[in-house]
Amino acid sequence: MLHTARVLKAGRKAGLMNTYLLMKAAHILSSAILFGAGIGTAFSMLRAHFSGTIPEKYYAARTAVLASFILILPAIIAQPASGLWLLWNANYNWKDLWLAMSYILYIAAVIFWVRTVRIQIRIEKILAQCVKSESELPERYFRQFSNWFFLGCPVVGCLIAIFFLMVLRPN
Repeated sequence: MLHTARVLKAGRKAGLMNTYLLMKAAHILSSAILFGAGIGTAFSMLRAHFSGTIPEKYYAARTAVLASFILILPAIIAQPASGLWLLWNANYNWKDLWLAMSYILYIAAVIFWVRTVRIQIRIEKILAQCVKSESELPERYFRQFSNWFFLGCPVVGCLIAIFFLMVLRPN
């Protein structure tokens, strides 16, 4: 909080206060969208997997893929863009341990997220075939779903760890 107050005081002198606060808000909102949309799509996929019919599973998978591109991907892009702007303009040391750890965790989260989206697309295609042909779920659906679930867990873990790093800022 003290650091933010110093940044705002310096920003007022330079006329950057409004821009700084807007970028900070954009950073916070994009992190909320990234985490919230990710958890939301995971919940809908899990719920449909364990309780839905094949058309319900298909709808959940289609929605998850759509949300990944419409909500999550822009947030993934906005996070480092706004974060770098804040880093530069708030005079943080980009080598601080908490920042270095957040970079590593973010890169890991994005790598795992890309893999989960690829699996979501495969699941969607499997389910589309099942709906069209009115057939039962093939074994590969269950393998893909299991892979999707276990690759999604590190994404959530990395993002939660980043939230803690951003709040606690350990040295």
